[in-house]
Amino acid sequence: MGHGGNVIQELSTDHREVEELFQQIENETANPTTRRELADQLTMELVRHSVAEELHLYPAVRRYVDGGDDLADKEIADHSEVERLLKELEGCQPEEARFDTLIAQLKSSVTAHVRDEEDRLFRLLADSCPAETLDELGGKVRLAKESAPTRPHPAAPDTPPLNKILAPGMGMVDRVRDRLTGRGK
Repeated sequence: MGHGGNVIQELSTDHREVEELFQQIENETANPTTRRELADQLTMELVRHSVAEELHLYPAVRRYVDGGDDLADKEIADHSEVERLLKELEGCQPEEARFDTLIAQLKSSVTAHVRDEEDRLFRLLADSCPAETLDELGGKVRLAKESAPTRPHPAAPDTPPLNKILAPGMGMVDRVRDRLTGRGK
C-alpha cells in the first residue's frame, strides 16, 4: 500500500501485489491458517483498492474519457461482483471445498477486471487526462487506501457522494475490528 507515482502506476502496482497473493494462496496447500491469513490479506488489498478506484479513478474517467460514464459503470459493476465473492469468502474456511472454488472465481473476475483496466481504461485515461492530474490522483488514491474499509461491504454505496462520506467511517470500524481479532497482522 502506498507505492508512489501517478494513479496508473499506483494501481498497476496494486494489481501485481494482488496477483502475487493469489499465487501464494494457490501454492499454500498444507496450512489452513496460512491460507486464511493470505485470503484475509487479499480481501483487505482488494477492498482498499476498489474503494480508492471508486473514490478517485472512476470520477476522473467520467470527466476526462469519452464514453467514461459507461466505462466507469462497467468497472463498478465488476467491483460489485468481486465484493460479493469476497463477502462469501469471508465466511468460508480453507478446509471447505467452497474456499478453493471462491478463490478461483475471484481470481477469474479480478484478472479480467485488471486486464480491462490495464489494456483499455488506463490507456484512455492517460491519453485524455493531464499528467499533473494523473500525479495528483496517485496521491489521492494512496491516501484513500489508508482510510478505506478492509472488509467487504457489498451493500455500501460505490459512487459519490455517499461513498466519500461513508467509506472512511466504515474503514475505521473495520480497522478496529481487525486489531481486536488480530486479522491482517
